[in-house]
This record gives sequence, structure tokens and C-alpha cells, in this order.
Amino acid sequence: MAHLTVDERARYVRDGWVVPKWRLPAARVDAMRASLDRLIADNPGIRPEKLVSAHIEGENSEGVRGSRDFLELAMDKEIVELVADAIGEDIILWGCQVFCKPGGDGLETPWHQDGHYWPIRPLATCTVWLALDPSTRANGCLRVIPGSHAARELYSHMTENRTDVVLTAKIDDPAFDEGKAVDIELEPGQMSLHDVYMIHGANANRSPQRRAGVAIRYMPGTSVFERGLIATSSKSGYKVDFATRPLWLLRGRDRTGRNDFERGHRRALA
Repeated sequence: MAHLTVDERARYVRDGWVVPKWRLPAARVDAMRASLDRLIADNPGIRPEKLVSAHIEGENSEGVRGSRDFLELAMDKEIVELVADAIGEDIILWGCQVFCKPGGDGLETPWHQDGHYWPIRPLATCTVWLALDPSTRANGCLRVIPGSHAARELYSHMTENRTDVVLTAKIDDPAFDEGKAVDIELEPGQMSLHDVYMIHGANANRSPQRRAGVAIRYMPGTSVFERGLIATSSKSGYKVDFATRPLWLLRGRDRTGRNDFERGHRRALA
């Protein structure tokens, strides 16, 4: 079974991100890449960087026709084991989004913190960013500011009226120093784990090579998905519907007793 090493756990705590030695087997990566191609074909009117809730089979309330293949990936026992090493034994799956940047015109993701967009209290999530294609500096890999999570603060953001970005908000705090950025280059099957308070972003893809990855969101059982805080919103640059977003308790228990694991589930997925 996959585990974070002692050093990997320490790096996640210290820097807010880590790339585990464990990686998804090549045959599984190939299968997921084929699933991605079908997902893109099933959603011709949606930018492939904005395939939110790709794990919800059929057309979801956020306008995306998803695939159960991505739900099965998010439930992978070894990936969940890695997450448990990072945030504890009680694991709730609440999101899965595909970020696929086509070669030549893949959109920029401005510097931001995810916590501004999410109705989770206390705010806590580990995001697994799994590469399906090579993710490099040239094609717009994920970039992070190590240690930016440590203060457990959400910094000031501004909204931009732009159509050439994945997200329409970006950090504008004067203390932010882009010079500290680290590029997380990944081979297919590799993944990074990062904290919800981590400042991160990605450059546009001007290379000829596609860059595709899956971001899977897990919160600990000590937090509540407070649907009433943000029911539906498009402030991130695409529609989200947290009022009907399904949750899955993958490991341990809901320590709060307040999370709703029934809402949003269709009979086939329950």
C-alpha cells in the first residue's frame, strides 16, 4: 500500500506541498488518458481547463457531462492512503476537476488560494494534482509558493474581467513574492499534494504539447461542507453548484456528524 515517507510528510507540513515517490501505474494512466479524451469529446462547448466535477457521471448541475472513471480514480485506495498520511485518517471526497491545457492556447491560471472559493469550515483540504501528460515549465505546469500556507490566512485577491484565464481572481497582497515560486514538473502518473492555503498558479501553455492533469479534492472528517455558505457561484470563472455537490466518506468517519452524504447522489453512484 502506498504511503508518504517520513521526509515526505515533513515536507508537506513545512512547505505545504510534496511530490510522493509513489505514482499511478502506466497502464492506469493510459486508461485515464483515454477517459479524458472521451470526457473532452462529450463536452465540446466547455474549455478543457474548466471540466468541473468530472467525476459525476452524466450531465451534472454544473454543466459538465462527467465520467465514472474519474470517480473511481478519486476513490483509488492508494491515493486515499497518501492523503490520509497528509491530513489524517478520516477522508471525505468532495471534488474532482480536470485541468487540460491544449497546446498553443492553454489558459493561464493566475496566482490564487483555493480557499476563497470553497464552503468548508474549518477550511481544510488536500488537493491531489495527478499528471496524465508530461507537465513541464514549457507547457504550463503547476507553480507553488512554498510555505505560503503556514500562516493559515487567506490573502487579498482581486477580480479580473478576462477571458484568457482559468480563474478570474488573483492574489494582490503586497507581501506576495512571485520570486519564491517553484515549478512542479511531473511525468505522467506522478502527482503533487498541496494544502488548501497554498498560493499557486500556472502559466499559459504556448508549447505544442498538451498538459492535462486531474485535481482531486479531499477534506478531513473534522470539517463541514457548509453548502449554505456558497450555494452556486460563477465568481471563479465557471459555474459551481455546492448546494448539490455530492460527498463521499472514503475512510474513517465524519467527526462533525454534520456532513450530508445523501444530497446530490444519483442512485447509480450512491
